[in-house]
Amino acid sequence: MPQVMEFKLPDLGEGLTEAEIVRWLVAVGDVVAIDQPVVEVETAKAMVEVPCPYGGVVTARFGEEGTELPVGAPLITVAVGAGTAPEAEPEDSGSGNVLVGYGTDHSRTARRRRVRPGSAVPAVAAAPAPAPAATVTGPVAVISPLVRKLARDHGIDLRGLRGSGPEGLILRADVEAARRVAQAPAQAAAPVAAAVASAAVGERVPLKGLRGAVAEKLSRSRREIPDATCWVDADATELMAARAAMNAVGGPKISVLALLARICTAALAKYPELNSTVDLAANEIVRLPSVHLGFAAQTERGLVVPVVRDAQARGAESLSAEFARLTEVARAGKLAPADLTGGTFTLNNYGVFGVDGSTPIINHPEAAMLGVGRIVAKPWVHQGELAVRQVVQLSLTFDHRVCDGGTAGGFLRYVADCVESPAVLLRSL
Repeated sequence: MPQVMEFKLPDLGEGLTEAEIVRWLVAVGDVVAIDQPVVEVETAKAMVEVPCPYGGVVTARFGEEGTELPVGAPLITVAVGAGTAPEAEPEDSGSGNVLVGYGTDHSRTARRRRVRPGSAVPAVAAAPAPAPAATVTGPVAVISPLVRKLARDHGIDLRGLRGSGPEGLILRADVEAARRVAQAPAQAAAPVAAAVASAAVGERVPLKGLRGAVAEKLSRSRREIPDATCWVDADATELMAARAAMNAVGGPKISVLALLARICTAALAKYPELNSTVDLAANEIVRLPSVHLGFAAQTERGLVVPVVRDAQARGAESLSAEFARLTEVARAGKLAPADLTGGTFTLNNYGVFGVDGSTPIINHPEAAMLGVGRIVAKPWVHQGELAVRQVVQLSLTFDHRVCDGGTAGGFLRYVADCVESPAVLLRSL
C-alpha cells in the first residue's frame, strides 16, 4: 500500500522565514517525480520554484495562491508508491539534495514499488480541503519564529487569535491585525473586519514580499548607518568616445554601466575603506578582499540589486555580459536569493530615469554607493573655451564610520578623473 508523505515548506536560506504561494504547478491527483517543482513561491528576495523530494500521487495541497506560509508549514502530501512516479531506491523515500534545510528524512523509510504495465494502481483518495480558520485555544504547533516574536513584542496572546492560514494557522498578518485593533480607541475595538471597514479612505497595499523587504532594509540602513553624500559634475565626452571606439571594432557591445563599474573597481583598489562593512558586535571595520558589485535593476516586482561576484577580476566585456545576464534573469523574476546577497559596494545608475542627481540610501550592510545621473549635453568650459560637452553628475553616499570626507572625496575625484580622461584608468591596469 502507498505511504502518504507530508512535504513542508523548506528553509529557503538567507534567513527567510516565510513565503507566499504564487502559483501551484501540480493539482491533487497528479503524479509527480522526485525533485519535480510543485509550487512557485515568492520570498522577500526572489521567486523560487520548490521541488518535492517525494515521488508519487499528490493527495492534498495546503494553501491557496496568494497565501503566505511560514517555513515548516505543510505544502502538499504525496502517496509514495502510487501512480507511475519513477522508482526510487528501496530504503529511500526522497531525494535529499534539493533546497537548503530539507531533503530525505532517513528516520522515516518507505518502500515503493514499480507499477507494472497493466497492473492496478492503488486508489488514493484526495485529502479533504483545509478546514476553515478556527480559533486556536491550545498550544500553537506550527507558527514561525517571526510571528511568535511579533506577538510577544506587542503583548498579543496567540491562543486567542483566529488564524487565516491553512487549517487555522496564525500568520503575521493576523498578529498585525490584532495589534491594530488593540491600539484603536475603545469604541472602535471590534472584529478585524469591522476595523478595516472603518479605516480611513484610501487604497491599502500590503507591505510584504519584495516591497516589504526593501522597506525593512532601507529603514535599517537609516537607523544604523551615519551616511553622508558628496557629488561632482564630470565631463563624460571622452568616456563616451572611448566606448564608441571599443564597440566599433566588433565583438560584444560594451555598456556604459560596465565602464563605470570598471572605474569603480579601480577606485576601490585605491580606497579600500569604501569596500568594507561594520561589525557592530565586534566593534570593528571589516575591509573586504573582493568587490562583489551590486547594481540597481528596475523590474515589474520593483527595484532589485543583483550582485556581480568578483567584479575586480572582470574586464569591461565580461562585466557587460554579466550585467545583461543578471538583468534579464531579474526581469523574468528568476533571480535566486544568492544572486541578491553578499554585495560589498553598489553602483546605482538612476540616470536611466532621466534625472541628474540623487542621495541614495546605502544598501546595508555595505559602506558606500556610487550614484550616476543621466549623461546629457550641457555648456562646459573645455580647454579654456565654452563648449557643448556630455556631462554627468556623480554622487557618493558613504558610511562616515569607515572613513572621513577626505577619503570619500578622493574616491569620487578619482572616479570623475577616469570619466573625464579614461587614459587615467590605464595607469591602474
